[in-house]
Amino acid sequence: MAKRCVPVTVRWSDMDAFGHVNNVQVLRLLEEVRVHAFEDLRDGGGPSLLESGVVVARHEVEYLAPLVWRLAPVPADLWITSVGGASFEIGYEVYDEDADSGARTVYVRAATTCVAYDLTSGATRRLSAHEREVLEGWLDEPVPFRRRSR
Repeated sequence: MAKRCVPVTVRWSDMDAFGHVNNVQVLRLLEEVRVHAFEDLRDGGGPSLLESGVVVARHEVEYLAPLVWRLAPVPADLWITSVGGASFEIGYEVYDEDADSGARTVYVRAATTCVAYDLTSGATRRLSAHEREVLEGWLDEPVPFRRRSR
């Protein structure tokens, strides 16, 4: 499977007055997952996307259960759902799995659209052949958002 699991630490200060991780802090947790995963782009000696340039264009986040502070890191899966000429979409799932029952609690499902960016010129750029190859190796299914009828 193309998903990358990145254990991420929940900080005490991430909680809000309601006793769960604040929605803004969830985006910061997803950023941590992205930063760690982008280092995989060094495969084959290429620069990471952080060095060659990438910006976030869009987030979509679905909060499914309250995530609360705990000492143990929470697992977060990251995968790529599509790759374009200059952009790609990332899927995420932050969850816990009960070792005894096998039950899975999903706290957050999210998607981020990222755009390759030339830091020198300050403009979007095409993904390099190496970046496309690595990202395409991470391709998996679209984020299974629960759609609600309106």
